[in-house]
Amino acid sequence: MILAIESSCDESALALFDPARGLVRELISSQAAEHEKYGGVVPELASRMHLSALPLLLADFSHELAQAKTIAVTRGPGLLPCLSMGVTLARSLAVARHLPIVGVNHLRAHVHSPFIAVHAQDPAGFAAARAALLPHLAIVVSGGNTLLVKLDEQLRLTVVARTVDDAAGEAFDKGAKLLGLPYPGGALIEKQAAQGDAGKFVFPRGIPEKADLRLSFSGLKTALRYQLEKMSDEQVAAALPDLCAGYQHAIIEQLTSKAGAVLDLGGYKSVGLSGGVANNRTLRTRLTNAALQRGLPMLVAEPKHCGDNAGMIAFAAWADVGLPAGAAATPAASLTVDQV
Repeated sequence: MILAIESSCDESALALFDPARGLVRELISSQAAEHEKYGGVVPELASRMHLSALPLLLADFSHELAQAKTIAVTRGPGLLPCLSMGVTLARSLAVARHLPIVGVNHLRAHVHSPFIAVHAQDPAGFAAARAALLPHLAIVVSGGNTLLVKLDEQLRLTVVARTVDDAAGEAFDKGAKLLGLPYPGGALIEKQAAQGDAGKFVFPRGIPEKADLRLSFSGLKTALRYQLEKMSDEQVAAALPDLCAGYQHAIIEQLTSKAGAVLDLGGYKSVGLSGGVANNRTLRTRLTNAALQRGLPMLVAEPKHCGDNAGMIAFAAWADVGLPAGAAATPAASLTVDQV
């Protein structure tokens, strides 16, 4: 059994994974309502809230904790004060219970998260089922990162495309702020866009050339600001669904175009989508269609595994790092956040 701890940003989470059964239990405590007051995540506040939430989650995990044979913890990327809270808890548990500890890269966990459902269908046959889906193109779209990653037959990761500035989720949230929508605004843009016409306001694609696999979203945000400066508050309110539809379309079109360009290079047997922005239904549909048009299966992480969560950390500790074989697990007596 692998007990995982996630605290990279504003979600405190624990999960227990059994390689023979899958995820046994998952708990999460969200700070979103508190950070909404400030229009974004405040690192110092987030770390203090982790300090309060993690012991409460752990107390609710007392029975499962006794079953854990390894401690896995998010080692980054993320906010250092927040990561430190999770690593400190992981160290304490590992030392007190004489258990090995392993650090898991948050983005690698996102890459592997669409395979959680594959494992759940047939834990005993997971290795063969995953092998049939490799090489795999992982599309990771979150508030802090936007990456297209190749997962090859040896489980090696190669970044094949990435944003050169803002992440797609960051573009959604910053665009929402410009539009007067509260944080986190990505879901609110999607809700408004469902009632709008994407053709009313046409926003630019950062790097439109198909041969150039880089992504860029900062210019899109600037274009929205310039558009809003031409309009009165009343005009913005009246056109809000159309503005959201056009803005969302520009983000999704760029992601779909770049993913299609990578897939057209050939060599992939499946496509995956993960990260917080993966919960956007329009993005899911567009990328699924792009994969199916090329005869490839589409694996989308379950909604609860798209945002920050400990389930994917526990799963990646086994499916990516290789636990419980133990090669990457280390005695925890003196580990710091930089050493995990």
